Amino acid sequence: MKGKRFRKRLKRFKNVRKYELQDKAFQYLGIFCTFFGIVVLGALLIDVLMAGLKRLDWDFLTSLPSRKASEAGIYTAWIGTLWIMILTAIIALPMGIGAGLYLEEYGKKNKLANFIEINIANLAGVPSIIYGLLGLELFARAMHLGDSILTGALTLALLILPIIIVSTREALKAVPYSIREASYGIGATKWQTIWHQVLPASMSGIITGAILAISRAIGETAPLVLIGSLSYISFAPTSPLDPFSVLPIQIFNWISRPQPEFAENAAAAIIILLGITFLMNGIAVYFRYKAQKKIKW
Repeated sequence: MKGKRFRKRLKRFKNVRKYELQDKAFQYLGIFCTFFGIVVLGALLIDVLMAGLKRLDWDFLTSLPSRKASEAGIYTAWIGTLWIMILTAIIALPMGIGAGLYLEEYGKKNKLANFIEINIANLAGVPSIIYGLLGLELFARAMHLGDSILTGALTLALLILPIIIVSTREALKAVPYSIREASYGIGATKWQTIWHQVLPASMSGIITGAILAISRAIGETAPLVLIGSLSYISFAPTSPLDPFSVLPIQIFNWISRPQPEFAENAAAAIIILLGITFLMNGIAVYFRYKAQKKIKW
């Protein structure tokens, strides 16, 4: 009897030891994969910085595109990127946040709501080129907007709309229900509870999701190529109905040329685009931190 108990304890000890070794192995594998990704990303960044920093100057930012690499600049591209970013935010943010708010706070939980939720989640994973085809047919041709900034902004707004809706709903879900109950307990209406309690408490998550979605939009190329965004224009856009170019398309245009000088221009434009992306991510982190400091649950 004692021998049988001893064998069971020994077997249990061996199983625990095996699981500990597996846990250690998975931990080291995760550390290796993380550092491998960081090293590869660092090597790419160093390569881009070494190639592009020497090309960065004020003339590069204020010059128009040119067939001569030494005279080419990104003025029209970064102005177009700024237009696209602002218009996309104006179109997508109210619609996305409003839809997420309705689905989470007002919408009834039934089969139709489940169907809508599943489709929104699926739309967030649809390849961006599909949105480009939709924008080409709906906005450029059916609505006769052509290859204008407004067409690009509407297309990219459709692209990031599911992301904003999902992030808004997740931020609202993270607010404890006790806050709503306390607000109802002192006589507040549903809208007063949402406006004065739920939205301020969830604003950090909503802002973070929105800024990250817009960061994705300004880096997209495929949808803008499909709707006819130009690789070369000789003027900066001044209205939403003007044709335009953006930094990703300008980079693609330069990197496809055989001259090494254009590759340096592309590297410099990549640095500018990375700087815009990092700046927006930093703003998202800042607003999240400030909002979390104000809200104490």
